[in-house]
Amino acid sequence: MKILVTGGFGYIGSFMVQRLLEDNHEVVILDKVQKDLFSGRIKSYIGDLLDKKFVESVFSAESFDAVIHFAGFISMGESMEKPGKYFENNIVGALNILDAMVKHGIKKFVFSSTAGVYGNPTTTPIPEDHPKNPTNPYGESKYAVERLLEWYSQIHGISAVSLRYFNAAGASIDGQRGEDHASESHLIPRAISALLKDEDFMLFGDDYDTPDGTCVRDYIHVLDLAEAHMLALKKLDTQAGNFCYNVGTGKGYSNKDVLQMVEKISGQSIKTHIASRRAGDADILVADSSKIQTELGFSPKFSRLETIVESAWKYHSGKNA
Repeated sequence: MKILVTGGFGYIGSFMVQRLLEDNHEVVILDKVQKDLFSGRIKSYIGDLLDKKFVESVFSAESFDAVIHFAGFISMGESMEKPGKYFENNIVGALNILDAMVKHGIKKFVFSSTAGVYGNPTTTPIPEDHPKNPTNPYGESKYAVERLLEWYSQIHGISAVSLRYFNAAGASIDGQRGEDHASESHLIPRAISALLKDEDFMLFGDDYDTPDGTCVRDYIHVLDLAEAHMLALKKLDTQAGNFCYNVGTGKGYSNKDVLQMVEKISGQSIKTHIASRRAGDADILVADSSKIQTELGFSPKFSRLETIVESAWKYHSGKNA
């Protein structure tokens, strides 16, 4: 298949592109920033999804079988400071892609969603039919796109799979590719960076309603996440409709658990200081992933916390060597 990957030069997107290439799919990337990641093996278009004319020009120039949509802002904390930025970019960007798909007759769409659509859960692990009560504009913007997909499926016949990620983490097992955001908000790379730079680490909140007072999250390795997208594409090959799946392991780790694992893997102690909790952060987010396992045959292979942290440490320590 010929597949458009929006945000294909980003952290998760680049792993997805690599996985598609391994299965001999033809890939085109649409992203804001060009990166030399694939040695000229694929075509890319650089521009802004908010530019409707630009998006239309890409769809006019190429003929796609499916779209995998990663491009979007992802910082929960920033969304509480700049909600308009998140609503505009994440919703309008997706809308421009969907309208181009309608115009050009493309029917398959895989969406990068988030466990943030649930908010603070009333049951744990969280099933897909749990009430949706986002606690921040990031989660709200992703849920808005899921709602768009329901209508575009009903009215325009676009078949979509929304994958609700829990905490994507880790790097390639050989440490060659990993998470490298310009402004990093995720726990594992922040903790590793603090060690490598011999800096203090700020832990946001120890007063959550959890056993040790810190947030509990379900971590999914980026390689397993890429595999979930491959299974979603296969689903759309055989069945039309609009589908949602959690992508997690069903096991939660507290922030303190994660920091202890970083210390174990690195052999170093993290100089941790407690800061105020971030507005909009849920206490516990752990997936009930039985639906994706049963319906798509998903089985995480790399998502043990030790494997996640070890791969991330190898990437970041090698990059900073």
